[in-house]
Amino acid sequence: MPVADTEVAVLIVGGGPVGLTARALLERWGVRVLLVEKHRELSPFPRSRLVNVRSMEIYRQLGLAAGITANAFAPEYGRIRFRDTLCDRDFATAAMVGVNAPVPESPVTGVVTSQDRLEPTLLAAAGAQVRFGTELTGLAEETDSVVALLVDRRGDETRVRARYVIAADGATSTVRQRLGIDTTGPGAMGGFTTVVFDADLDRWCAHQPAGVYFTAHGLFGPLYPERGWAWFVPTPEDAAHTDWSDLLARAISPGAGVRADVLRVQHWVMNAFVAERFRHGRILLTGDAAHAVPIVGGLGMNAGIADVHNLCWKLAGVLHGWAEPSLLGSYEAERQPVAHRTLRQAVENTRLLLHVQNRRREQRRTSEAAPAHVELPWSDRYFAQLGLVLGATYHSGAVLADNSTPPEPSDTGTDYIPTAEPGRRMPHLWLAPDRSTLDALGEWFTLLTPDPTHWQQQTTAPWPLHIEALPDEHTDLCGLRSHGALLIRPDGHIGARWRDRPPSDTALHHALTTITRSTPRDGQ
Repeated sequence: MPVADTEVAVLIVGGGPVGLTARALLERWGVRVLLVEKHRELSPFPRSRLVNVRSMEIYRQLGLAAGITANAFAPEYGRIRFRDTLCDRDFATAAMVGVNAPVPESPVTGVVTSQDRLEPTLLAAAGAQVRFGTELTGLAEETDSVVALLVDRRGDETRVRARYVIAADGATSTVRQRLGIDTTGPGAMGGFTTVVFDADLDRWCAHQPAGVYFTAHGLFGPLYPERGWAWFVPTPEDAAHTDWSDLLARAISPGAGVRADVLRVQHWVMNAFVAERFRHGRILLTGDAAHAVPIVGGLGMNAGIADVHNLCWKLAGVLHGWAEPSLLGSYEAERQPVAHRTLRQAVENTRLLLHVQNRRREQRRTSEAAPAHVELPWSDRYFAQLGLVLGATYHSGAVLADNSTPPEPSDTGTDYIPTAEPGRRMPHLWLAPDRSTLDALGEWFTLLTPDPTHWQQQTTAPWPLHIEALPDEHTDLCGLRSHGALLIRPDGHIGARWRDRPPSDTALHHALTTITRSTPRDGQ
């Protein structure tokens, strides 16, 4: 068969939300990209159903947040409801904080939306080439590139030479397996089935909307604002001979007389692991290829989006020449600890939800008339998880610690305390009506300072840098005095802080040099 050679800067393997987001980010940086996806089209299944606050901040930066919100559910769907069956009354309910209403910690609100509704928006967000129905069959690293062998659905082979490869090909990642990278964690946690169906459930759900209904017979969720439902349930032993329509009707509520039309059935495995390495030379693992977490809490896809937001500016800097390849070592150093915390959080979410169901089961077993409510084993803010998604703290050579003693990071659980410590996400503060500090960020480093004139005298070539005035009312929260400054990386995390005037005329140049030539710290 003929072999056609192609060269690109970055080859992305995998066309889910993580790969598509990486494609959009890299195109913003002017990086030539090819994305390949083994399936012939975008997935028709709902899969992930929550875009959290941090992901929406990233999509706001890409100009996509408004469109995603327009196609998503209204904020009142940002709620979890617990019922014995879908047609019963709630015995408990909890808000998804940051989704059901705005929060002061962010200029955006997360949304409930199905992955198959999100992916077309991400695909349309960039013009870089995408090849569906194309599978990776070979991978070889060379001194200054990676050579990938691709086969399309007609059997035609193409050899692609890329400077770097981003593996975004899911929990069963072909790339990770070819590299022989092991994983740690529980691994496969069981088989599950998603049943996509149509049914008129307005009588029981329209006046009590939710993104998720947890029942004793599986998890139900509305798919789109206009129609459609999904049912998530452990896969029965004889799945091939299961009468899904009958099983679904009984799960919705025996005797309710609900007619459910089954449209699609998909079997899948719930995985829980973190890859032992996120990088192999010029090949970098992202999303589920690097870490797979249980679905409870909607953390998995969002963690992958944060991965590529961390990675893509670093790749762009190396490819454009203003960063050294050593900077890429900070990707694993920063994102792997977050992956472990995310996995622990998702496992804890699952444990708490099962606890709710077990308490309800015990109520019904011991009482002829079960109480109307079950007290939830967490605070009202539990499912916000803002401490994890907004409070992640990076420790690497790409962060210059200042001489202060930082507070203990709150990057797990619910509590998020905004702080401008190096390594943390830049807090959301209003610079002007409808313009956040996060809106000042982009394909550049940002220097936020109450005294821009003083800092403009510093030399910053060859790095892309914007200097922005920080209103005086925000200096205390940022830990700055009248001539201080924050240097914010393109991914929104603070790379350096000077509490007052810089120690020398080369301080900013030195900081940018150190960050973009970062080498692993001791112990990393």
